[in-house]
Amino acid sequence: MVTKPVLVVGAGPAGLAAAAELRRRGVLAEIIERGDAVASAWRLRYDRLRLNTCRWNSRLSGESFPKGTPLFPVRDTWVRYLESYVERHDLPVRFGTQVDRIDPCDDGWRLTTSTGALTARHVIVALGQLHTPLMPDWPGLRQYQGRLLHSAEYRNGEQFRDADVLVAGAGSSAIDIAYDLVRGGAARVRVSVRSQPHMLMRNHGPLPGDLLAMALFAMPTRLADHVSGLMRRWIIGDLAPWGLTAPQEGMYTHWRRTGRTPTIVNSPVLEAIRTRRFEIVADVSSVTADEVRLADGTTARPDAIIAATGFGTGLEPIAGHLGVLDARGMPRAYGGPAVAPGLRFTGYVANIRNLDREGRSVAEQVSRELAMTRAASRELTANLA
Repeated sequence: MVTKPVLVVGAGPAGLAAAAELRRRGVLAEIIERGDAVASAWRLRYDRLRLNTCRWNSRLSGESFPKGTPLFPVRDTWVRYLESYVERHDLPVRFGTQVDRIDPCDDGWRLTTSTGALTARHVIVALGQLHTPLMPDWPGLRQYQGRLLHSAEYRNGEQFRDADVLVAGAGSSAIDIAYDLVRGGAARVRVSVRSQPHMLMRNHGPLPGDLLAMALFAMPTRLADHVSGLMRRWIIGDLAPWGLTAPQEGMYTHWRRTGRTPTIVNSPVLEAIRTRRFEIVADVSSVTADEVRLADGTTARPDAIIAATGFGTGLEPIAGHLGVLDARGMPRAYGGPAVAPGLRFTGYVANIRNLDREGRSVAEQVSRELAMTRAASRELTANLA
């Protein structure tokens, strides 16, 4: 079995960025992808999806989007961008290969895959945070007779025309899907909120909200909390009459503590909340065959439940036995440092700009280590001659 210098697991933006940066440094890394195309997870997201980062903040290696790209690229534009990125950088991708387990071996690392074993001196795992949909564990959920799906399975509101739909969650996807359902003609839409969300406007006039958010992120946390709190009061306003109250913990304190980004909203969504085109309701406490009981004692009888309840990393079956994951299933280190000699993770951050930075850091360290290994091998050969 030929041992490759580097294998990258995952052909999403994080894996592509790392492989391209390695290529610039003269290292050819093969990318392993379970799907039949790059960005396979992105292709399956809902039709209305737009990136929450603007096009300037969503580039890999500084490569611009085509002319005419909206300020916040839509799903299909993003997928085409990643496809062309692979072509421009001539990145080799092995499609249709599921990585089931990673183990150390004499030559570095052995990957057990659906198409056979592979070995490499260095492995970069780039499966990302949005890998495995997480379903809620509400009591009685298995009894529910209506339509139940995760937000990862949602496509568009046309599927739910004239239906009564409950969306569980308060993140960007939950609010975006609720608005999409209203536009698609759902008879009634409720959003069940467990934890009150921090909120950020997609745009502040001509200024993209993510640029302002990242500028605040560079400030001292207490100052950023104060400024973001003022912005919420002045720009978004008090949504308490409609069921959304500002959390006690500051936005940036929460962001740094949990890694969870704020919920992105825009003016049409805020108007939909204020006019109750979709309703904010309490957390789900239990489910029966045809009824959902909420934490405030009220009940609902939705035709469908959409669980916008987040994703897991999906790393436990692959690397859980290596002792490199924390209690949340996240890598203990990512974005550069190795968690074990020759094993790295990238793509476990909140925005695309950081994915690109991580790709450069990972590639720099791997290429340096490969160069040191080659130098040591040459010295050993010379000494034996």
